Amino acid sequence: MAIVKKDDRLTSSQSLLCVGFAGIFSKTVTSPLEVVKILSQIGTFHCKRGFLHSFVFICQNEGLRAFWKGNMVSCLRLFPYSAIHLATYKNIVHLHIDELGDISQWRAILAGGLAGISAALATYPLEVVETRLIAQNCKEPTYRGLMHSLSSMYRNEGLQALYRGFSLTVLGAVPFSVGCYAVYVNLDKLWQERHVRFTSLQNFINGCLAAGVAQTLSFPFETVKKKMQAQSLLLPHCGGVDVHFNGMIDCFRQVIKNKGVMALWSGLTANMVKIVPYFGLLFSCFEMCKQLCLYQNGYIISPLSYKLKPGVDQSLGPYELQEFKRYLRNRKSHKAQSSSIGNRW
Repeated sequence: MAIVKKDDRLTSSQSLLCVGFAGIFSKTVTSPLEVVKILSQIGTFHCKRGFLHSFVFICQNEGLRAFWKGNMVSCLRLFPYSAIHLATYKNIVHLHIDELGDISQWRAILAGGLAGISAALATYPLEVVETRLIAQNCKEPTYRGLMHSLSSMYRNEGLQALYRGFSLTVLGAVPFSVGCYAVYVNLDKLWQERHVRFTSLQNFINGCLAAGVAQTLSFPFETVKKKMQAQSLLLPHCGGVDVHFNGMIDCFRQVIKNKGVMALWSGLTANMVKIVPYFGLLFSCFEMCKQLCLYQNGYIISPLSYKLKPGVDQSLGPYELQEFKRYLRNRKSHKAQSSSIGNRW
């Protein structure tokens, strides 16, 4: 069983801001790896000679700024995605937790998968735009930012272009959830102790392992999805896609026929290299933001450590703690006034 832990000392807006800022920071730092991964999945000429050569080739042909193509759109997508994901996950989990607040690992992972699909549905057009911006040559751009991309795609290709490949998000959620579950059910054996005693470092390693296994299993669906998002007859070289296809099934068939089965895992190296720094920065930045919020709320003595402030009830929520402090101030002020009046008499 897994206990669903939520730090009630943070407000909902603070939790969202912590997640959003940590996501933006980690995405921006690891954007070069994301660009190489997506270009490899699409099959553009940038990535014909392997992982390391791709960095040199992209830099020579488009300059350093090419490594941050689509990053602004990716960061903008984080806030609505995180908000919808957290809200949906919370509602689904509350339907399945028992009276002690426990939920099985499988149900928790399933809830995460359903929440991810819901958030992806709402923000999918932004993901398509990100892929198109990464696929194009930034020195000869077809699209000039988010709004121009959305309007141009809608006007020239229709609404369906903004949701092309979304079914693969749903299909890919199955092997992704299976991969997460396969890792988490074996964590007790891996560390030879119960999960409730895992340290922060162990949880970080667990997250990296789960992400590595889950993303590897779902990677073929992700690769085909990126090809479908990038492909357009209106773009130079059909969006840079290395195979021509009509629909999802035909894309799988053409990739295997022309490039081989392993081509479905193109870009996996960049993705694996990205996992540790991405989750490391995400975890570290989130914890830093959380400490600042806890210090602002009055639970800890410094934003640089988790040392608890003496005399503060950590079980109180932030609004309850504010009300309690206000009550103590008013009580102290009332006593001071009563003492002053008593001294006069």
